[in-house]
Formats: sequence, C-alpha cells, structure tokens
Amino acid sequence: MGRFLEDAEAILTAAETATQATPTPTNFTILISPEGGIHMLADSDWPLASLEAHHGARTLYRVSQASGRIAVEGRSGSHRCRVEAEHPQAVARRLLAGPIPALPLIP
Repeated sequence: MGRFLEDAEAILTAAETATQATPTPTNFTILISPEGGIHMLADSDWPLASLEAHHGARTLYRVSQASGRIAVEGRSGSHRCRVEAEHPQAVARRLLAGPIPALPLIP
C-alpha cells in the first residue's frame, strides 16, 4: 500500500497549499485509469465505488474541505485510506487566540 498512501499524503499537502491561494477552494476527485491516465472531476457527489465502476478507474482520490479540515479519501482495488489535516487558517486562528488557561489543580 506504500505508493497509494504516499500519493494520498502528497495530494493532501498540495490541497493544503491550494487553500492558501484561494478563499473558496473546490472539492474534487482524481481518477487514475489502469493505463495511468488522470481525469479530474470538480464537486462530484458520486460515491467513489460508483465512480470507479463508471469510469473504470484503478485508483481514486477525493479531496474535500469542511469544518476547518481538509481530507483526502482514497480507493485502489481492495485498499482504502483517509488522511486529513486541519485547515491552515483554523490552525492560525487557534494560535493567535493565545494559550488556553490552565485548570487549577485539585489537592
């Protein structure tokens, strides 16, 4: 599963970078054919299994953003993965808010 997961992580890194470049990033799905061809779909709400069957893809990755998180869901044959990260803006807001006050210790 090495290359499959490495690709999912690389796509997540690229998606994190893209969110810094645009205020309204698009959710999208990447389909890779058995021959290695790449096809991208914007805002597809089809389940990955349906896209896999319809397009004959061997590997699929869906990039989505919601609730301050960026996620990549992957599917390749019998392998599945999901990697996610906090949106960079959400991390920045939390850091700029300052430290969380410590709770008093109860003796």
